Amino acid sequence: MSKQTFLQGTLILILAGMITRFLGFINRIIVARLMGEEGIGLYMMALPTLFLIYTLTQFGLPIAISKRVAEAEAHGDLRKIKQILIISLTITGTLSIFFTIGLIFLAPIVATKFLTDERVLYPLLAISPMVPISAVSSVIRGYFQGRQNMKPQSYAQVIEQVVRICCVAFMVKLFLPYGVEFAAAGAMFSVIVGELCSLMFMLSMFKKKKRMKMRKHVFQYVKTGRKTFEELMSIALPGTGSRLVGSVSNFLEPILVAQSLAIAGLHTVAATKQYGELTGYALPLLFIPTFITHSLAVAMVPNISEADAKKNHKLVHYRIHQAIRISFASGAISTVLLMLFSVPILNYMYGSTGASRFLLFMSPFFLLLYVQFPLNATLQALNHAKAAMWNSIISTGVKFIVMLIFATNPDFGIMGVAIGMVVGVVLGTLLHLGTLMKVISFRIPIQEIIKMAGLFIITLLGGSQLRYLFAGYETNLPVFLALLLVLTIGYIFLLFQFKFLTKEELKQLPFFKKRIK
Repeated sequence: MSKQTFLQGTLILILAGMITRFLGFINRIIVARLMGEEGIGLYMMALPTLFLIYTLTQFGLPIAISKRVAEAEAHGDLRKIKQILIISLTITGTLSIFFTIGLIFLAPIVATKFLTDERVLYPLLAISPMVPISAVSSVIRGYFQGRQNMKPQSYAQVIEQVVRICCVAFMVKLFLPYGVEFAAAGAMFSVIVGELCSLMFMLSMFKKKKRMKMRKHVFQYVKTGRKTFEELMSIALPGTGSRLVGSVSNFLEPILVAQSLAIAGLHTVAATKQYGELTGYALPLLFIPTFITHSLAVAMVPNISEADAKKNHKLVHYRIHQAIRISFASGAISTVLLMLFSVPILNYMYGSTGASRFLLFMSPFFLLLYVQFPLNATLQALNHAKAAMWNSIISTGVKFIVMLIFATNPDFGIMGVAIGMVVGVVLGTLLHLGTLMKVISFRIPIQEIIKMAGLFIITLLGGSQLRYLFAGYETNLPVFLALLLVLTIGYIFLLFQFKFLTKEELKQLPFFKKRIK
């Protein structure tokens, strides 16, 4: 099985993330145009429940599996790898059965009592079969990561999105005549089909590459697996904390929003529509750069852990600075585009511009979210997962308080939800940064801050001028694409001028190694 270096693995994850993010937008455009804001609202209200179940079922095991498999691989201990897989599958399999049954029985209560829209019941029921599928996928994904092969999970992500796009239009149109709630359930079912195809691909790759017989002496491995179980839990439990906070937050968020908007006097259908605009249209655009920052975070954990174990503090600081620099660079161009061109982007993608107010307000603050992912990964790699968890708890709690204060006020309404999200993002990033400053005396030099500000301001001014040069971009898609191309080329030039990208870093990648001297 081929292994990749740190930068190669990161690049593979970034490319896969970029492709899946692009395909995901196509999927969202299809769903949005077929179901409208109300259908998207029902769809998005059901998703946080699924993510919460995911977190509870996987129990932080993918990272633990990755680390323990890598350790066993270094010693050539195939028996240990087999035991890790069997114990992990036993844990996730048991939890998935339990939570799937629980979801089916609790779905009516969640829909009617918490989300205040009984139509959410159908999407909630539709996603229940995906729980055991994702449980098995998480184990196989952790195994491949532990063996330092990012290709199978990257290919699987692309396959999942392609299958979902192929199915979603058919499913939504099939169920739409019965009501928008059934159409949302159909969209959910297309997710299940995509996830299942992704799992089948990874299982085929696992069967092809594995070096041990999995079905032999299974119960013996389970009986003698107490030590392996404890080793997995020593990593999984602390890592689960932060993920659980995020999942619980996502689960409670639509409940709090629905209740707050009801207090503000907004009708249920109108509240669902506005929530769909915010979470179905605006947030996906704001989260575009996160496929890069998430890839960086995944690759940083083992790299920083190794450097810290070797007491190479200089490398630890360099990796953090590198991650912040790349994360900001990926987010700055996205922020500028959303600030200057939110209306045409929304119009071309969704045929609706109602979410532009959210993008104009939230996009500058979300620059801090893009650097939050690698900061959180660094804390976990340095054995400060508990501190990262408390940072998440504090920022989430403050976010909900702010939401409750503003969203219940008729003068703010749904914009109060956006204000709460912004406060949570800013506070979470600052808390992570403050923790790193405390535990390893990390600092961001003032010249780096000046470079970031200069890159952002020059790009913003350049984009503003291009609006006058490309007249008619609001209604002419080719003209708008030409505008974006020119702005992107200019931005790449600025990245090299400000040294956000260096030739030394590009030389470490196979494609550029022989082309850059």
